[in-house]
Amino acid sequence: MDKNTLIGLLLMGLVIFGFMWLQQPSEAELAERQRQLDSIAAVEKAEKQRDISQGVVDTLSTSELAQLKSVLENMPADHAAINSDGAVLTLKDGNIDGTITVGDTTVQWDEVTAHASSNPAVHNLAVQAVQRALDMYAKNGSFAASLTGNEQLVTIENDSLKVELSTKGGVIARATLKGYKTWKTPQVVLFDKGDNDYSFTLSNNTQRFETKNFFFEPKKINDSTVLMNLQLEGGAQWGLRYTLVPGSYMVRMEMLQQGMTQVIPLNINLVDLDWHQKISRHEEGKMFEERNSAIYYKYAGKGGDVKYTSESSDDEKEIKEKLKWVSAKNQFFSTVLIADSVMSTARLNSQVVDKDSPDYEKYLKDVNIHTLIPYASDKPVPASFYFYMGPNRYHMLSSYDKFSPKEDLKLTYLIPLGWKFFRWINTGVIIPVFDWLGKFMSNYGLIILVLTILIKIVLSPLTYKSYISQAKMRILAPDIAKINERYPNQEDALKKQQKTMELYKQAGANPMGGCLPMMLQMPILFAMFTFFPSCIELRGQSFLWAKDLSAPDKIVEWGGQIPFITNFFGNHISLFCLLMTVTNILYTWMTTKSQPQSQSMPGMKAMMYMMPLMFLVFFNNYASGLSYYYFISLLITILQTYSCRLFITEDKVRATMAANAAKPKKKSKWMQRLEEAQKMQQQQQRQQAKGKRR
Repeated sequence: MDKNTLIGLLLMGLVIFGFMWLQQPSEAELAERQRQLDSIAAVEKAEKQRDISQGVVDTLSTSELAQLKSVLENMPADHAAINSDGAVLTLKDGNIDGTITVGDTTVQWDEVTAHASSNPAVHNLAVQAVQRALDMYAKNGSFAASLTGNEQLVTIENDSLKVELSTKGGVIARATLKGYKTWKTPQVVLFDKGDNDYSFTLSNNTQRFETKNFFFEPKKINDSTVLMNLQLEGGAQWGLRYTLVPGSYMVRMEMLQQGMTQVIPLNINLVDLDWHQKISRHEEGKMFEERNSAIYYKYAGKGGDVKYTSESSDDEKEIKEKLKWVSAKNQFFSTVLIADSVMSTARLNSQVVDKDSPDYEKYLKDVNIHTLIPYASDKPVPASFYFYMGPNRYHMLSSYDKFSPKEDLKLTYLIPLGWKFFRWINTGVIIPVFDWLGKFMSNYGLIILVLTILIKIVLSPLTYKSYISQAKMRILAPDIAKINERYPNQEDALKKQQKTMELYKQAGANPMGGCLPMMLQMPILFAMFTFFPSCIELRGQSFLWAKDLSAPDKIVEWGGQIPFITNFFGNHISLFCLLMTVTNILYTWMTTKSQPQSQSMPGMKAMMYMMPLMFLVFFNNYASGLSYYYFISLLITILQTYSCRLFITEDKVRATMAANAAKPKKKSKWMQRLEEAQKMQQQQQRQQAKGKRR
């Protein structure tokens, strides 16, 4: 672009801008225009009021009446009626008949079609209701005939699960788990009618069809299979076939269709799926159950990870990757939708039920899941799924991997068993031993007792080493004190450290010898911390005074909420937790009494006594089975400590230390480096001293 062209374009832009600026209306002209519009609106309003006062009413046009009659004629014979927006209309002897409800007033069809009315305002609202109903039927095209009907519930069940299907939307409306109960009811209703709904949205180039709006025709094929079908115009069919897998908590859901290419073009390759569920409360201890409820989901593929939304607060996630399954999960039970193929992207929303809500005592979370499903209108079965509706039981969930031979479903990750290493301890050691003991004993309190004893026996070598190390350190305490007195100055710190390490080496003692065995036991403690609250086998199992080992064993309760304290401690006292705390304090007293006192950390003793009290606050709301395990474990530890003191006397320890000191010692690389560092420090100190004398 040359210089002249650029100047020409700029001049043209200035001319256009100047013309627009000169032509804009003045404030007076704008005010006059607004006055005219207000006058026209006032006249129209006055005319409408005059028409109503004179009995002038809206009417349905000839084309609207013809469209309405056509809609009614094309409806199935068993529900040939429009029932929408207050309008209930049918064909009677070839003529339209029915009523329209406006507020508290019911208007007969003859009154709607009349050209005058004693109540024009109500008449006009009735006409508008019919027009809205017609508009809705027009938008639903081939599906319009299924917009009305009578809702029915169809039941299929096996020994584990009872499922009730609703003809409104063709959805699973209620799921009852046999063999499980709540603290209030004899059976666990995973979700009740109105608490669980999902809808597929099919669309063509101009319309969207939401299956939740349609009434399906049920066809019970056998005791375990039901087809929910929609008969469309032109002979097309679309439906959902449900098959309850024998002896399981799995329900097969298949999307079936025929002749759908005349309704949905082939260029449409995705279907929307919207799923909403109110996660129900099943346990007496709502606080802990609420902490363990969320939306869980797995990324598609063999290495796909399992993730979840926040369990403690409202959360929303946009998932761009493909998913294999998505779940509405609570502490012990889950509803999982597993796709045979994949779900292409998803939007997940989880909301905690507000404490001021009337639903607070009944529900935990309100979850909404939107995802996209691959679809083709020319396939007889364009999409298929499994619904898992059952308990979070480890071996059961693991066995369902067979329903997806191409990849590991990882349904066991619905059970929170801790981080990867702790989870491995639980799945590889604790759960197999726990299940093995369950084959011989039916009382889960005794199973926990035996499991605790077995764990302590396995860890006893570490406990023994820890005690020996503590005994050596206790014997060496006076010698270490003498070294500290000999080298009180900061510049002698390295020398003091060297002498201390030489003493440890001669005695065969290790200052970390007491800590390392305890550290090696920590993974077991953390694994048990996640295992017991998630173990559904303990649910409803009583032992001694505890009615439910998966819940707190309350001995004292009080009403009301204490800010901050109630959120952690609750409004009760758990006896096993209290016993665990007392035992922990006793063990702390024994430990501190046998250890040399450190002058450098005078507050450590008080801190050691504070820890058991902190555990009391923290564990009071946890499963009584967990507090019972820690209580028994601490008792055994105290017995082990007394046994060690009985059989391992101070004289024996001194003899061992003396024998170890008599053996020739080879300096370790660490000690050599320590001596070299000391020599360098001494050389630097001598040089500094010479510099000062000069």
